[in-house]
Amino acid sequence: MASSRSGPNLSRIATSLGVSVATVSNALSGKGRVSGQLVERIREHAAELGYVPSQAGRALRTGRSGVLGLVLPDIANPLFPKIAQAIEFAASAAGYGVLIADSRGDVAAQTEAINRLVERGVDGMVVIPRRATRISSAACPIAVIDTPSTSGNTVAADHWQGGCEIAGHLAGLGHRRILIIGNNQESSVQNDRADGIRSGMRSDMHAETLWIDRLERDSGNGCPLGLAEKVRQGFTAFAALSDLQALRALTELQQAGINIPADVSVTGFDDLIWSPVVTPSLTTVRMDMDAIAGIAVSALVDTIRASSIRQGMLVTAEIDRVPMQLIVRQSSGPCGPGTKNLRDGEHVR
Repeated sequence: MASSRSGPNLSRIATSLGVSVATVSNALSGKGRVSGQLVERIREHAAELGYVPSQAGRALRTGRSGVLGLVLPDIANPLFPKIAQAIEFAASAAGYGVLIADSRGDVAAQTEAINRLVERGVDGMVVIPRRATRISSAACPIAVIDTPSTSGNTVAADHWQGGCEIAGHLAGLGHRRILIIGNNQESSVQNDRADGIRSGMRSDMHAETLWIDRLERDSGNGCPLGLAEKVRQGFTAFAALSDLQALRALTELQQAGINIPADVSVTGFDDLIWSPVVTPSLTTVRMDMDAIAGIAVSALVDTIRASSIRQGMLVTAEIDRVPMQLIVRQSSGPCGPGTKNLRDGEHVR
């Protein structure tokens, strides 16, 4: 019969070294008064024996699971697996595991996901809210990653500053008429990005905003955005509020025979995994995910460790926004003389 014992326990380690179980426990957990030399000896011997701490046992002793929850708004969006990876890395460095839940863009599913993670005994959680929702509280500490303008936000990319970076880049290339392309007008993140673009524009620049959700309500999902007509109206730059919308703009413009960047420029946000390899490669703005994840997890873990009981609260951090980085690639270029020909209808099928 196979042994039910999964590996060496504290008692076996203590017996083999001739010390007490309490001494082994203190040495492995970093608590109590154990000499440095003995701590090193105990840890080396535990490693040799293949000892793995029992999370269940630690939970019984400390009342904590050593696990954090992570609620994502849509794991199918290629942005969020990158965020999840950064959160998991930061949590692992702090000694925590991570349980992930996907709200699938649904408000009720988001609430259910939070409650389910609480029921599973997570010590705290990181929540990236569904658009147009606010996280109030739960039965454990919560770090919120949304946008700095959101009430209760812990830390986030400075989306407004990212918009200013895009505006400054396009202004420097000579563009004066910009079409901002957003997916959903209820998104706080996209509104902050659009506001940043408008704020970063020079006085001689003009911008309009195209909200895809509003257009699709009238014309159906996947309908043309009418970008060739916008070119004829004199728009020379298309500033999408995410790389997904930028790819849609690139495709529609190219299908209309419009050359990028010789005729018009296209920019995005988020620097998704395919953004450097599309043709032309996409100028975009990148979030520092590692910094955001590190700040969120650090603030969350500090709150957990400072509390003797598990209680609900929104976590704050000393740094609540992290600058975004402009990544200039091939999809943006100088506003050239070819634009006049496009307004006259040439090269546009």
